Formats: sequence, structure tokens, C-alpha cells
Amino acid sequence: MKKQKNTLNPKQKRDKSSWFFILFAALFATLVANVLFDRNGGGLFNKSADTPTVSKPLELSFSDVLRRSGDIKTMSLRGERASGELKDGTKYDAVITYNPELLEKFSQNGTEVSIDTSKSWVDYLGTWVPILMGLFFIWWIFRGMRGGAGGLSKTLLGQNPTKIVTGKPKTTFKDVAGIDSEKQELMEIVDFLKDKNKFQAVGARVPRGVLLAGEPGTGKTLLARAIAGEANVPFFAASGSDFSGIIVGLGVAKIKEIFEMAKRNAPCLLFIDEIDAIGQRRSQNSFNDQDREQTLNQLLIEMDGFSNDTGIIVIGATNRPDMLDPALLRPGRFDRQVHIDLPDMAGRKEILELHAKKIKMDETVDLGEVARGTTGFSGADLENLLNESALHAVRVGHKVVMRDDMEEARDKVLMGPKKVRKMRPQDIKTTAYHEAGHAFVSTVYADITDPIHKATIIPRGRALGMVQHLPIDDKVSMSIAEVRANLSIALAGRAAEEVFFGKDKITTGAESDINMATRLARRSITMAGLSDKVGIVSINQVQTFGTRVPLETASEKTAELVDAEIKSWLDTAYRDATKLLIKNKKTVEKLAEELLHRETLTGEEIMEIVSGKKKSGVKKTSKNKAVKKSKKA
Repeated sequence: MKKQKNTLNPKQKRDKSSWFFILFAALFATLVANVLFDRNGGGLFNKSADTPTVSKPLELSFSDVLRRSGDIKTMSLRGERASGELKDGTKYDAVITYNPELLEKFSQNGTEVSIDTSKSWVDYLGTWVPILMGLFFIWWIFRGMRGGAGGLSKTLLGQNPTKIVTGKPKTTFKDVAGIDSEKQELMEIVDFLKDKNKFQAVGARVPRGVLLAGEPGTGKTLLARAIAGEANVPFFAASGSDFSGIIVGLGVAKIKEIFEMAKRNAPCLLFIDEIDAIGQRRSQNSFNDQDREQTLNQLLIEMDGFSNDTGIIVIGATNRPDMLDPALLRPGRFDRQVHIDLPDMAGRKEILELHAKKIKMDETVDLGEVARGTTGFSGADLENLLNESALHAVRVGHKVVMRDDMEEARDKVLMGPKKVRKMRPQDIKTTAYHEAGHAFVSTVYADITDPIHKATIIPRGRALGMVQHLPIDDKVSMSIAEVRANLSIALAGRAAEEVFFGKDKITTGAESDINMATRLARRSITMAGLSDKVGIVSINQVQTFGTRVPLETASEKTAELVDAEIKSWLDTAYRDATKLLIKNKKTVEKLAEELLHRETLTGEEIMEIVSGKKKSGVKKTSKNKAVKKSKKA
């Protein structure tokens, strides 16, 4: 009969070594406790069960020993502990300081002094146990270093597993909206994964790597999953931070591990999210990041090393492409870089329609209007907007998402939740006239700027009120007339405070308006060349990734000219807004009173009040009686 070989799988081996380590630690703790007990005179192994109970020795302090030195008959000294017998036969224990002169004094007084210099087994344990524990720990660490990736064994690698998501995703391009041009750019990857022979027949080489770069929430991870789902191939996903660890060489081992796994399932997609965690630019001074650089070197080798035809397409995602090493971005590694921009108005509408399929919405909700009012929102922001509207609908008791729910959710995302503030009547009145000034000047320039959507004096976040504009379409540039109109609208709130309350009653509420107007004027003058005095010159130097130097790269004379021109633009806009408000003072007062009464006015209601053709919220019955509709936002 053949004898069966007793084998253990790696998990059982790890469990066995772990239990051995725990037992060893428990034994060490027991020995340490025994040492402590022994020092107190009662070790675990010092007394047997047959030892008769004796009276407890007399405890003497060091001062008692010195005072009663003539009464001590015998003294046995071991370290700092002394024991013996008094002349009257009483046993004693004491703790004294070892001093040869003191012991000689005791001998002169007739005391029999004996010194025990022998070592017990407890003393030997205190010397050898730490050494044995250190040797055992070193053996436990080095027992796994028997080859393996990066000098680490599979046991050590298994105790630090990489979080790899595998499988064939069900997500396809139908689940991705608002980025049609980016999807078209990646269709070649899908075609190659489906049938690579037609590419090889022509001699074309499909990109080995694709870098998806864009703002957070634009859909980089979703797009990578859609590529794998569209091609119906295995999908491996990991994060860049998964390849870093406290043990040197662990990142290299994990890179080898995930690429070996991908090779066994080729053709496939390997997605590395936040790749800038391991792909940062190398430098001569990065002595403390040797492990990260070794991990990056291994990634470079795996992507375009000695074996080129692996059938693996690597997709990396990052929102900081400027931080990546140039060797990672060269052709042969990340051949193609796809920048995913924030969606335009049509894209935002597509994204809203895609996510709105999961939400019960009322027929009055216009997703096109929502798309107009969400300029600069990413796909994740739009999904969160719909979710916030659904939460608000549940909170107020609606069975479906109404238009008011969508408005509340948008205001909450843009400005913050409503603030319950106890404001003085004068502050509320000042806020109403401030927002009325913005609203009126917006109607004057309605044919140049974006149409007004609504005005409100409900506090949100840090704002006491606001006037919202909805763009008709996406804008890529602004004319100088539109810039000056926006400057007048921004400063109209401060101008209204001065016109209606006096110069000594203006407030700090125009801080954000002045900041926005200053930035718009500075950018128009220093970058767009819209100033005749400064000329057609770009003063701010554009850096990588869209950042700009805050201080103009110009001479002191030019900087002074820029500052003077900015002030001139703002002063002109302020004077224009003031003239418009003084000329139409009664209309602005009517707007302010309506805001005080109703807190919120829509764009249509504001235009009706300004034009004077129809009173907002008034309907005539068949008997020509006016019936007022009360509406409070």
C-alpha cells in the first residue's frame, strides 16, 4: 500500500506557524510573569503544595535596618534584598542599598553577613529569552525569503493581497452618456479585443496603453468598465495605492502578480485607477522613494519590456497627468491619452436622462432646463443632483420628484442648504434691495448676457441671497460688451445699497461680487487683450494643467498699468449700474418689496414686474375681480 504524503496548503501552513508563534509568545509572557512574582518573593515555582504555612517575615525599611543594626543576628544579602533573623528569633525581610562599608559596620556589631552571588534559572531566563525571541523573529521573517517576486515569498505576498476586481463587466457604452467623442476614440480598443487579426493583417499595432485623464467624477472608471463590457473580455482592476506597502519590494511583487494573472487571461483589460500613486515623475533627489521607483520601473518593463505581444491593454486613470513620469507616457506604453472634459449642455442632458430612468419624475420637470443651470457639473455631480432631488421629495412627502424638488436640490448643491438665521429686519431689507439691484440690471442687459432664472433672499451657505442666470447654450468666449455688462451686473448689488440707503450704510455683503468682478476684469485685460491701454499681450504665464502664476510676469510699470486699468473698468461698471438704478428707482423698489414679501421671484415674474405689463401672481375672474395667488418659496 502506497503511503499518502502529508501535505498542507499555504493557508494551513500560515495558520500552523501563527499558532506556533502565539504559543511561544504565551510561554514567554508566563515566564516574564514568573520573574516578576519571583522578585516579589513568591514565584510560581518557588513553593510546592506540601510546604507548610509559616508566619510572614517582618518587613523592615532601610532606615529600620540602620536603626536596629545592633539587634540583627544574621543577614543574607542577594542583590538589594536582605533577609535573616533578629537576636530575639524574629525573621525579617528588607531592601537595602549595597555598600561595603555598611556591611563591615554590621559585622563589627556581631551580625553574621553572607552574600549570595549565585544565579538562579530565572536570571538565566532573563538573559537568554530576549535573545531567543529575537532569533525566532528573524527566522520567521527570513523563512519566506526563498526566491519569489521581488525577493518576497508567496506567503508574505499572500498576507498583503492586492485588491483586484476581476470578471466580465455588464457595463457597456449604452451606460455611458455625455462623452461621445471619447467613446469614439476608444472604439479601436474594443475592435482589437474582439478581433485582432484584421489589425495584424494590415500591420497595425493597437495601443498597448490608454491614459484617461480628466476632472474627478467625469466617468473615467465607468468608461474603462464599459470598454471591457463592450468587448466581452476579462477585466482586472486595481488602484495605484494597492501597489505600495511598508515592506520594500512588495510593490514589484504585486505588479508581477497582477500582470501574470492578466497574461493567463489574455486578451484582457488591466485597469489601474489613480495611477499617479506609483507613476509619479522620478527625480535625482527622491532617495526616500526607492520602493515606489522600483515599482514604477517594473510597471514600465511589464508594459513594454522583452515580451511585446502579451494581449494585455492597460488603461490608467488619473486627474493629475502632469505628475506622471515621461517614460510612462511615451509611445509603446501609454500610446494614447484621452482627456475627458466636463460635459457640455447636450451631454449634461444625456447624463440626466440616463440617471433619471431610475427615478420617478413628474412631467413638469424639464431636464433641459436643469442641464442649462448646471454648467461645470460632472457626471457624478449630476447623478448626485438627481439623488438629492429624490431625497427632498421623500422629505416633503412627494410621491414623485417635482420641479420644486429639483430646484431645491440644485440650490443646495450650488450654494449649500438653507440656513435658519435670526437676521435683523434692516439686514433682510438691505439684502432684498441688494438682490433687486442685481436682478434689475440683469434685465437691462438681457439681450447680451444669460437670461435671469430667479432671485431669492433665502440664506444658503455663506450667501444671504442670490440671483441665478441660466445660459441658453454653451459659451466658449465672451465679447467685450458682455464682459462689461457682467461687471455692471456684479456691482449692481453694492450700487443699490448706496442708492437706497446712502454711502454710509453700505455693507460687506458685496465681497464675493467684487471678487468675481475683479477676477473677470483682470483675466480680460491680462490674458484676452481686451484693454486698449495694456494692449494685445498675455501677461499671466500659463502653466501645465491649467494653473497660472498669481503675479503677472511683467515689469513694475506694466503691473501698475494693469492695476489702474482694472480699477478703471470696475469704476465705470459701478457708475453705469448706479445710473440705471437711479433712473429706474421705483421699479427697483417694487422688485425689492416683492422679494421681501415672497422671498423668491422667478425670471418670468421679474420681467413682468420690470415691464409693468402684468402684475405677478394676479388672475382675473369672469366678474373682473382680481384674485391674488399667494406663493412663498
